[in-house]
Amino acid sequence: MTKEELKQAALSLPYEPGVYLMKDASDTVIYVGKAKKLKNRVSQYFQDTASHTAKTRRMVSLVDHFETIRAASEFEALVLECSLIKHYMPKYNILLKDDKGYPYLRLDMREPYPVITLSNRVMEDGAKYFGPFGSRGRTNQVIRIIKETFRLPDCSRKFPRDIGKDRPCLNFHMDKCDGWCRPEMKQEDYYARLQQAKLLLEGKHSALCDSLRERMEAFAEALDFEHAAQYRDRLRAVEALGERQLVTAGAMSDTDVIGWYQTEAKACFAVLHFIGGNLMDKDYELLSVTDDPQEAVSALVKQYYLSRKAAPKRILLPLPMEDADLFSQLLFEQLGKKVRIVTARKGDNKRLSELAYKNAQEEAERATSAAERLNGTLTLLQSMLGLPEYPARMEAYDISNIAGTDIVASMTVFADGKPKKSDYKRFKLEGMEDQDDYASMRQVLCRRFCRYLDGDKGFREKPDVLLIDGGSVHAETVRQALCAMGIELPIFGMVKDNRHRTRALVTPDGREIGIQATPAVYALIGRIQEETHRFAITYHRTLRSKRVKGSRLDEIKGVGEKRRIALLKHFKSISAIGKASVEELRAVVPEKTALAVYQYFHSQE
Repeated sequence: MTKEELKQAALSLPYEPGVYLMKDASDTVIYVGKAKKLKNRVSQYFQDTASHTAKTRRMVSLVDHFETIRAASEFEALVLECSLIKHYMPKYNILLKDDKGYPYLRLDMREPYPVITLSNRVMEDGAKYFGPFGSRGRTNQVIRIIKETFRLPDCSRKFPRDIGKDRPCLNFHMDKCDGWCRPEMKQEDYYARLQQAKLLLEGKHSALCDSLRERMEAFAEALDFEHAAQYRDRLRAVEALGERQLVTAGAMSDTDVIGWYQTEAKACFAVLHFIGGNLMDKDYELLSVTDDPQEAVSALVKQYYLSRKAAPKRILLPLPMEDADLFSQLLFEQLGKKVRIVTARKGDNKRLSELAYKNAQEEAERATSAAERLNGTLTLLQSMLGLPEYPARMEAYDISNIAGTDIVASMTVFADGKPKKSDYKRFKLEGMEDQDDYASMRQVLCRRFCRYLDGDKGFREKPDVLLIDGGSVHAETVRQALCAMGIELPIFGMVKDNRHRTRALVTPDGREIGIQATPAVYALIGRIQEETHRFAITYHRTLRSKRVKGSRLDEIKGVGEKRRIALLKHFKSISAIGKASVEELRAVVPEKTALAVYQYFHSQE
């Protein structure tokens, strides 16, 4: 659809809440948004583009058509928007890069001997779940801490099945476990111990300490000093453990403070977790910079808490959230917990927000140093090569073969100076019987850019520069091939030294551009050349191993898999088998097969 057609289609939408999906020419969803009134919101995209941010203008320029889904209310539109963003992961929506699962602790108190275990998700099975925690390693650490604190079993024995079957394990003798496998231990004591662990996991640290202290004093008054000492030791362990060890991402904290900061190259979304006014933990995510921080914070807050299925009592934001009340309602429906979403403006809230800002600033600047160095390297490369555009996307090509067999080529992609492996491609050369690097390179580039001209989804991005493994003739060969297709691109050959390292770049007309005197550029080009060669040689070896596995021996009547393996094991190579006499072959395979093998290799004689 043309821009005018898109505008007219938007103006025909109703004044009703809903969700819109922007799609490009390949029908890929590139943006998902919600609106109180679909007509007003969607039509804005195709009217006054001068007021749009740079990112929005880029997105609108790619829109070929759009779809809308009407909702019964703005709240229903929010729910649908969150679901569709998670499903499509659109390119122009701001997304958390962290897509790992968030582990939980599971405890089913209905079991005769409950056990705390790790679970990847919350199930509707009647058990109690705690979390989520930041990683599987941290979750396992929490399990270990709880077992040590409450002297619970950490062995593979199952209760009550294994009670009294064997002597207590080493943990009992090391005073790390109370030896619940002994017959004299009572089930109700084990259950009470798990109830105490449950209190700690629920964040009721003070209540647990009070309970343990009360039991300790009761035993002391009854002159039962042995049991009083046990509760004293457990109380000390719980007090030493404190809340800090067990704080989870928003599950126990009463306030989460959001921080946002961005440099020229990196942005940081930080979350500080507070319990009772004390800072307990910090999460952060590094992202690309945005020209709309308010939209970024709003989108990331939704993804952060919905993905973790946990939230604090209060979320403190650095910037206003347009649909804060609706999102609070959504959290209540999904988590059964009322969450206040507040924008920090003054007083204590402002001071907490400034602390989150400083944490985000520290992480962003720490990460930016490397990013800025890389950006500077690419800017310098652009200047050295006289490129018309910043080399945001560089494609490199290499040919690999041995004596003209299994000829393959690799295409690697470096986006913003980093390998983008999802865009790597490999080619098996067609119709090539002899080694001809120029013809091979011509075929590869023609195939790649024919797919580009055809609008193939995997080849639709156009590079800012091409790097060819070889000299000026290779570069000129590629230039001619692309010119015939009506495509003009900066093309450079990667010239190697006698150590097989790229020493210079060369233009199709033979002009060399030295890079060894510029260490950052030299390292970057060397890294690209090595990665491209590695990718090519790996594919070549894969094809060669498949071919060798098939082997010429399979063509000989009477030679199956077992006899082929026996021959190769004895003679070590196909060449040695071909030179062997009938008598030597007979020592490995039957006489009839030995004669067939000998005749196969000596038929021309």
